[in-house]
Amino acid sequence: MSRSDRNILLVPHTGREDALAAAVRVAERLRAAGARPVLPVMERDEAQARGVDLGPIGVLGFGALEGSVALGDVEIAIALGGDGTILRTAEVVREAGLPIVGVNLGHVGFLAEAERDQLDTVVTRVLAGDWEVEERLALDVQVTAGESAGYRTWALNEATLERASRERMLDVAVEVDQRPVSSFGCDGVIFSTPTGSTAYAFSAGGPVMWPGVEAILLVPLSAHALFARPLVVGPNAVLAVEITEHNTGPGVLWCDGRRSCPLPVGSRVEITRSDRPVRLARLHGGSFTDRLVRKFRLPVTGWRGPVE
Repeated sequence: MSRSDRNILLVPHTGREDALAAAVRVAERLRAAGARPVLPVMERDEAQARGVDLGPIGVLGFGALEGSVALGDVEIAIALGGDGTILRTAEVVREAGLPIVGVNLGHVGFLAEAERDQLDTVVTRVLAGDWEVEERLALDVQVTAGESAGYRTWALNEATLERASRERMLDVAVEVDQRPVSSFGCDGVIFSTPTGSTAYAFSAGGPVMWPGVEAILLVPLSAHALFARPLVVGPNAVLAVEITEHNTGPGVLWCDGRRSCPLPVGSRVEITRSDRPVRLARLHGGSFTDRLVRKFRLPVTGWRGPVE
C-alpha cells in the first residue's frame, strides 16, 4: 500500500481546544507525508460548531458521500484526549476492529500509549507502520427480561447497574453460570474487564487485574450484605444480575459511561465475554507494572530489585 492510499483516523476530544489543535497538527503532518487524515462526522460537526478550522482533515462517511472514506479503508485510529476519548474511538472503530493508539492530553490517561510531548513521535511511528497490537477483552452486555429486553451493547471498561433514584436502594440478585450467588440491596453492581479494573471498579474497592489476565470482575457498590466482596470469574463465565421484584423503583445500565439503558423492575442483565476484543496499538515495550506506578504515582522508594 502506498502512502497516498493510507487513511488515518483522528478522533480528538472536541470539547478541548488543545485536542482540536493537536488534530490539525497531526493532519498537516499526515498530508505532508502523503497519507490522508480522516475525521468522524460527529467530531467534524462539533469542531466546526466551535469555530475550529479543521484544514486538511477529511470526513469519515459510510454512504455514497462524495469524498467520504469507508471505515474498512482506514488503517489505524489516533485518539487525542484522555481515556474517555479512547473509549469514544473504540465505539467508532468497533465494526472494523481497527487498532487504536491513544495520546493523553488529559490527566491520568491510563489507556493512552503516549503523552502530549510525544505527539510527533506517534505520527512518525504510525507513518512507518511501527506498532504492535494488543488485544483487550471486552464484554457483551444483554438485557434479556423486562421492558428493555432485547437491548444489547458492549463494554471495554465496565458495565454498571445503578439505582435510577438517589433516594432508593437497588435490590439485586447475582448469578454466576446460571446459579444464584447472593442477593442484597446496594447502590449498584459493576462488571469489569481487566482493562476497566483500574477505572470505576478500582474506585469502588475492586482489585487491579493485569491486562494479560483473562477474567471478569464483579464489584458490588455499597452493598448492605455480609457477603458482598468483589468476585473474579473465568472469561467464559456467564454473569447475570436481576432487578428483583422487591424494588419500588427502576435501575439504569451504563456501559463505559457512554451508553445507557433503563432497567425497570424485573429486568435481567447478562454479561459474557465478547467475541470481538478491542485492539490497542502499542509503541513501547514497557510493562504494565511500570504503567501502573507511573499513572497512579505509586511510591516505590526503597525498592532495591533482585539480588544478583
